[in-house]
Amino acid sequence: MKTLVIVTHPSIETSVINQRWVEELQKYPDKYTVHELHKAYPDGNIDAEKEQQLIETHGSLVLQFPVYWFNCPPLLKKWLDDVFAYGWAYGSGGGDKLKDRKTALAVTAGIKEEDYREEGKYRYTLEQLLTPFETTFLYCRANYRSFFAYYGKETKPGINDESASSDLETNVREYLNFIDSL
Repeated sequence: MKTLVIVTHPSIETSVINQRWVEELQKYPDKYTVHELHKAYPDGNIDAEKEQQLIETHGSLVLQFPVYWFNCPPLLKKWLDDVFAYGWAYGSGGGDKLKDRKTALAVTAGIKEEDYREEGKYRYTLEQLLTPFETTFLYCRANYRSFFAYYGKETKPGINDESASSDLETNVREYLNFIDSL
């Protein structure tokens, strides 16, 4: 079955990394469905039943987003609150729709990877900061498969720089391999 990639970026048109990831995913519509929340719900009013049906028609689920203040963009949090509802994602009365579903995260972190360490500038690893997402998936009995990250956009040279462009293209291939290995 295809992988559903929920993309949440409030300004994807100005994004370098997330936009490039989306462009690459869209080249393979037989493998991936890219669902951009800000395009689907510009007013922020989420159709939870429609989103649940979309998830149910796919095998794996990936949440793709930039790390915002060491968390996710607000629309993704609202999506999780609305879509992962009692009786659907967890609880009695059919709350098993995520059970055993392969799930993962794909995040862009503007900060350098070395700053995400106990001895680093922010004292916590990205894995530690993303723990609430892992815990949510585990609570819903999903098969959480970890996360994929692109670090350091804030400190890397412009994308037109040959080295940065080469790094990005390598990262894009690694991202698709990550999803395919779920």
